[in-house]
Amino acid sequence: MAIKKIQCVCGSGLGSSFLVEMNVKKVLNKLGVTDITVEHSAATDAYKGSADLFICGRDMYDVLSKFGPCITLNNIISLPELQEKLGAFLAEKGVIK
Repeated sequence: MAIKKIQCVCGSGLGSSFLVEMNVKKVLNKLGVTDITVEHSAATDAYKGSADLFICGRDMYDVLSKFGPCITLNNIISLPELQEKLGAFLAEKGVIK
């Protein structure tokens, strides 16, 4: 499965999802990944097929996990946690080595 789009999701689609989007872009840049689109949205804008990977806080996991692969963050501002989980996911999918 090719990973072309990551959707960062929170309840309202404004604050925390935007923060996670910026951090995802930082992590992708650090990993040398340039061909993945990253967006943020409200949970109501997420659906099966809207992204190849969803990233959210624990409160959104039950909603998003039914739409596709989902990385859940215990601490949405933790860059190390995001880097560890996103890096592992991308390595598993063969995007990075």
